[in-house]
Amino acid sequence: MRTMQSFSWRIAAVLLPLAVIAACSPAVHDAPPAEAPVGDRIVQAGAPGSEGRVLRPGEATGVREARHTAADVEFMQAMILHHAQALEMAELVPDRTERADLRLLARRIELAQEDEIAMMQRWLEQRGEEVPEVEATHGGHHHHEHHAHDHGEMAGMLTPEQMARLADASGEEFERLFLEAMIFHHQGAIAMVAELFASPGAAQEAEIYEFASHVDSDQRVEIDRMRALLRADAASR
Repeated sequence: MRTMQSFSWRIAAVLLPLAVIAACSPAVHDAPPAEAPVGDRIVQAGAPGSEGRVLRPGEATGVREARHTAADVEFMQAMILHHAQALEMAELVPDRTERADLRLLARRIELAQEDEIAMMQRWLEQRGEEVPEVEATHGGHHHHEHHAHDHGEMAGMLTPEQMARLADASGEEFERLFLEAMIFHHQGAIAMVAELFASPGAAQEAEIYEFASHVDSDQRVEIDRMRALLRADAASR
C-alpha cells in the first residue's frame, strides 16, 4: 500500500506541472487572425498563395472594426447553390458507372460538400442573413430551389441542358462527361474564391477566410485527381 501511495504521488508530481503548462500555453489550433501586426504595421491576409498587403493607418482601423461584408454573404449564398449542383452531379454516379474510383470520388464530394453546405447555412443564420433554400432529394442529397443568384452569375455552373445530357449518359460516355463537368464546376468554385478575396474588406473574419482558403485548396487537389483519371482513360483507349 505504501508503495502504491508513493507511486501515485510521483505521478501526480509529474502531471501537475504539465497541466499547469498546458493551461497557460496558447492553443495550438487557434485560427490565425485575418490581420497580423508586424512591428507597427498591420498586414491584411491575401488570397491563398499570395502575400498579404500592408495597410495604411486609416485602412487598418476599418479592418479591425469589420465583421462580415456584403461580398462575404453573397459568396456564402452562392457557394451553397454551387455545392448543391455538385451533389446533384455526384448522385448520378452510382447508377451510371461501375468504376470504383469514380464512385469513391463522388462519395468524397458528397460527404465534404454536404458538411460544407450545413456550415455555410449556420454561418448565414448566425448573422441574420438570408439562407438559400435547399431540399433533400430521394437520395438524401440536396438540390437548390429558386434564389436570387442566377446560374449565369456563378462560375462553373452547368446549364439545365448540360445536366440533362449528363443524366442521360452511361458507361464510358458518362465517365468522361462527369469528369469534364466536375473539373469545370470546381474551376468555377476557385474563381468564386478569387472574386471574394479581390473584394475590398471581404474575407476578414477568420471563419470565412479559412473556409474560402479550404475550398480553393480542396478543389485544386480534386481537379488534379480528375485530370489524372481522364489522362489514364485516354491512354487506355
